[in-house]
Amino acid sequence: MRWATRAGVHIDRAACAWLIRRFLDPQAQFVFVTDPGDAPADATAFDMRGVELGHRGPHCSFETILERYGLTDPVLARIGQIVHEADLDDDRFDAPEAPGLDVVLRGLSMTGDDEATLAVSGPVFDGLYEYFRRSYLLGHEPA
Repeated sequence: MRWATRAGVHIDRAACAWLIRRFLDPQAQFVFVTDPGDAPADATAFDMRGVELGHRGPHCSFETILERYGLTDPVLARIGQIVHEADLDDDRFDAPEAPGLDVVLRGLSMTGDDEATLAVSGPVFDGLYEYFRRSYLLGHEPA
């Protein structure tokens, strides 16, 4: 399936692309556009103004996708809080990891194009997922 989002990938778009590939569509192909109107008709648009899978109310796009697709994994919810704070910086969640993750993703976006950013940010989100998954299983932060 094809998915479309804005060019210039940063935190929310990178997180959404990871979420889509990891939990919804392992064969996802991403198209990057400068204007939502340029999204291909056969692509599902995300993290763009006016699309179903964008910011909704107080939620960032990652949270919207979690809700829309019924993804209730508490680890994904925690990552959603971190992405929310990194993207919106509204102090809604206690997410001390957010500023660091934001800096890492901004830096990665400066070192390559959007495809390259998704390629290198995927393992970052895999690592976050595994860390918080183990935290939930152990009942404390893993060593």
